[in-house]
Amino acid sequence: MPGNLPPETASFVGREAELDRLEGLLDERRLITLTGVGGVGKSRLALRAAARPGRARPDGVWWVELSPLRDPGLLTTTLAHALGLTIGVVPSTQSLDEELCAWMADKSLLVVLDTCEHLVTPVRHLVGELLQSAPGLTVLVTSRERLGSPGETVLEVRPLPCEGPDSDALTLFRARALAAAPQAAAALADPARAALAAEVCRRLDGIPLALELAGARLRLWTLERMAQLLGARFEVLSDTTGAALPARHRNLRTAIGWSHELCEPLERLLWARLSVFAGDFDMAAARTVCAGGPLPAARVERLLEALVAKSVVRRFRERGAGTRYRMLDTIREFGHDWLAELDEVRAVADRHAHWYAALARAAERDWMGPGQVDWYRRMSAEHAQLRTALEHLLGTDPGAALEMAGALWFFWFSCGHLQEGRAFLERALAQAPPTGAAHARALWALGLTMLLQGDMTAAGLTGVACVRAADGLADPEGRLRAAYLRSVSLLMPGDPVRALALAGPAARAAHDGDVRGAGWLLCQLVSSYALCDLGRFEEAAEEAHGLREACVELGERWLRAYADYVLAFAALGLGQHGEAARHVRAMLSGKRLLGDRFGIALGLDMLAAAVAALGDGELAARLLGNGHAWWRTVGRPQMGSPSLTALRDQGERQARAAIGDAAYETAFRGGAAASTG
Repeated sequence: MPGNLPPETASFVGREAELDRLEGLLDERRLITLTGVGGVGKSRLALRAAARPGRARPDGVWWVELSPLRDPGLLTTTLAHALGLTIGVVPSTQSLDEELCAWMADKSLLVVLDTCEHLVTPVRHLVGELLQSAPGLTVLVTSRERLGSPGETVLEVRPLPCEGPDSDALTLFRARALAAAPQAAAALADPARAALAAEVCRRLDGIPLALELAGARLRLWTLERMAQLLGARFEVLSDTTGAALPARHRNLRTAIGWSHELCEPLERLLWARLSVFAGDFDMAAARTVCAGGPLPAARVERLLEALVAKSVVRRFRERGAGTRYRMLDTIREFGHDWLAELDEVRAVADRHAHWYAALARAAERDWMGPGQVDWYRRMSAEHAQLRTALEHLLGTDPGAALEMAGALWFFWFSCGHLQEGRAFLERALAQAPPTGAAHARALWALGLTMLLQGDMTAAGLTGVACVRAADGLADPEGRLRAAYLRSVSLLMPGDPVRALALAGPAARAAHDGDVRGAGWLLCQLVSSYALCDLGRFEEAAEEAHGLREACVELGERWLRAYADYVLAFAALGLGQHGEAARHVRAMLSGKRLLGDRFGIALGLDMLAAAVAALGDGELAARLLGNGHAWWRTVGRPQMGSPSLTALRDQGERQARAAIGDAAYETAFRGGAAASTG
């Protein structure tokens, strides 16, 4: 089934009545909001309900985490990316919201928008538009406050029941306590101590997060000592904050504050500094960003593991990204308040931003190499942190923001973040001085996003500006990259002659650049494709072979796959249909490694043309249908390019001729219904 539900990473106890109630609402209503205090378990309940087998939808069940998002302008793009879509890719009178509505119009899917309280107004607006446009859409929201939308059904998630010897609250407390301190089993089995544990649960009002924090303390304290300290803590806080907050908010805040007080001083300092991270992070980032003053880098790892043991931080593993860490929002907010008390917010945010700017530069240096797939996975895992770093730099150091946004060209261009990349690049270019290498690189990166958006007019104008900026610098690589941008913006609308003049062998040699640099290799790609457009297939194959060999030598996969695509194009033009199919299958293998939706859409059209020429009309129709589904996730089909459209239409004509119109339509629909996940 399509979808992206995350794995459960925390305990789930009880809630059967709430799950049954939510199941019924998801069958009957189209907008359900789970409300409740922080730490009460809204996200866990939503995830458990969404993951139940009965919730499967033809077009998937999708999880959209909004906790790290601070810019409301990126809400629609964030939702689209979670769904595997690229929107805003075509110059259009439609807004991004309208594009997303159009895509969802005929879909049957469940979308979970997790943690919306800081974005209530924009979420209410977007959800209203989507529900009006897409009758098959159901939206489940988690938020500390309701959206206030027409037709919204609100289900308050209440704390776990605390009464009785087998209450859900006590069950969760025991589970967390035994995980932290297995030796506590005998103590918890004693009736008197079990009654004391139940009293602790009542004191904490049955709030799951508070119970987990308290249970983890049994590693260091006896149950009696913990109950005594907790009671004292509540008495003090009820005197000072009793009138300020509702009881459950106060009790959770009290439990977090109590846990904070029982941390060692350096653990508290690390807790505060970790609050700068939006979403999850790795050990290397924590060590660099949080060290300083009394907290040496060498001690960060031990202290972080201590916070994991205390349930302040959660640890998990993510495929391709290794061990990651995360704070729940309520705990992070407490830490950020403490960071403000320490007057360290700006200093720690600066370190965070410059760490991720350095990571972007390192990834850019290594992108055209054997670590490309690993970098793709790592940078995808760091998406929220990259966004946070850029936002901070735009407000504090526009020059550094420009350099970082330009260094991330591969992330915007190759990893499917076109709309977001274009927005960051345009903002950075507007704020920083229009001179120097960073300006030229950012112009180039902006042009790349415009290319894949199909905005050829804007890409052409940006290409001209990029050429002008690069000509003023002693940088052959920059001039080659500018030549690529300018040539491809001419090639795709249908001018291969001028494209070849700008990117062909003679033009490349005139720039005297590195033949293994990205600029040279990209120009070689344009040159080989332009030769195909001109019917010079043997020359195109020679260029593409040279490009592929260079990529193999570098250990690079993304551009190598495009070399395979051109080799398939040339073989098809030479009538070598089996050879064309072989090359394009290699291309698709590479593109799937990197999740390159644009490349997959291109490759499916090419493979359809090859197998149609071999006489397999049914497979060709299915491939064209699946390609159509992929193009819908990318944006403008075939980028509006005459040559790409002609290739796709050729495959359709041959497939229809082979199996007839009725069989073609059936096979096409079957391919279009296949998953693009």
